[in-house]
Amino acid sequence: MRTSRPQDPPIDRGRVSIGSGWAAGDCRILAAMRSLAAVAGALAGLTLAGCGDDPVRPGRSATATATVSPARMPDAAAAPSQRRAVRLTIAVSGDLLPHLPIVARARALARGGERYDFAPLFRELRPLVRGADLALCHVETPLVPGPPAGYPLFRTPPALARAIRRTGWDACSTASNHTLDAGQAGVESTLRALDRARVRHTGSYASRRARRRPLILRARGVRVAFLAYTTTTNGIPPPHPWSVNIAHPGRVLRDARRARRAGAQVVLVNLHWGTEFSHVVDGQQRRLARRLMRSRAVSALVGQHAHVVQPIRRVRGKWVVFGEGNLLSNQSGACCAAAAQDGLVAVLRLRVQGRRARVERIRYTPTWVRHPDYTVLPAGRARRASWRRTVAIVGRARGLRPAPARLPR
Repeated sequence: MRTSRPQDPPIDRGRVSIGSGWAAGDCRILAAMRSLAAVAGALAGLTLAGCGDDPVRPGRSATATATVSPARMPDAAAAPSQRRAVRLTIAVSGDLLPHLPIVARARALARGGERYDFAPLFRELRPLVRGADLALCHVETPLVPGPPAGYPLFRTPPALARAIRRTGWDACSTASNHTLDAGQAGVESTLRALDRARVRHTGSYASRRARRRPLILRARGVRVAFLAYTTTTNGIPPPHPWSVNIAHPGRVLRDARRARRAGAQVVLVNLHWGTEFSHVVDGQQRRLARRLMRSRAVSALVGQHAHVVQPIRRVRGKWVVFGEGNLLSNQSGACCAAAAQDGLVAVLRLRVQGRRARVERIRYTPTWVRHPDYTVLPAGRARRASWRRTVAIVGRARGLRPAPARLPR
């Protein structure tokens, strides 16, 4: 579990620190040489063969890692297999879909001018989000300066990125049916906003080269690849083949293998998929899940898009979070379904040893968007009917249960 931290802490962008677990003798000498050389700036890329993998600082960092040549992998892969098992928690959550009434609320919370403050809407979720070793969100709409716009072509104020960071999310997927609402310019402004807020991102890109770089996050010394794809762009053709990731099984698996070659020990795939406002897992979801979960390269799947929660199930022995519902939206029974106010934050608990990783269990917290102030609340305390709806769909099983497990009388 993470300790409390300032709202905007510095991010370790690949800095190497010398840990206490190095052996005496040659490794100690080489480590000292490496430290001195780093000060001189002459040996930045030195590989210390035979002395194990790079030491890892406690806690977590988020690092975009370039593809590593397979020829370099034997030395890099040997050390993780010798490490003892590490347990890791990853929090994932549903659609961030700020309709115009939510944008108006954020403007009111900013108290004047053209500023927006979305952070108070997530205040009740901060302990849950910050309590995970890694916290991942899903930005469904483009973050674009200028006048906001809602459905069908969204333009969300970039201030949402600051709220994401303040709440405690480390990285967000950006591949959705609305990714291209503002064209390639909207894709790039979204990435700039997240970069300025120091939130990592995956799923849409500003260049071909960027698309080929897997996002690899680091927590508790474990390298976690986070990949994201969408099954639809609402009929908008991508400006470039690399603008947004489309969920073709072959592409997903190639990317997962590339991430493994780059050193990932865990590969988590986010899919924007399913039938809107349906709790039922559709045929496309089932086929895609079965195809991807055949591969040893993929550790788990998580998804959104239906705007209501969907089941969490095992497919070929591995966990799939089919639909996390809406984390933030203006949808309700007035337009859609009462269940559109429901969502969940799922915490995946993994056991990682070397390049073997397994999700041992999942605890999910049902959430509910309170109208008309759009505060996102844990449903167990705020709305018993919402909690019951979510648990009835998502389910309970060995290794799967809601939090709280039971509602107080």
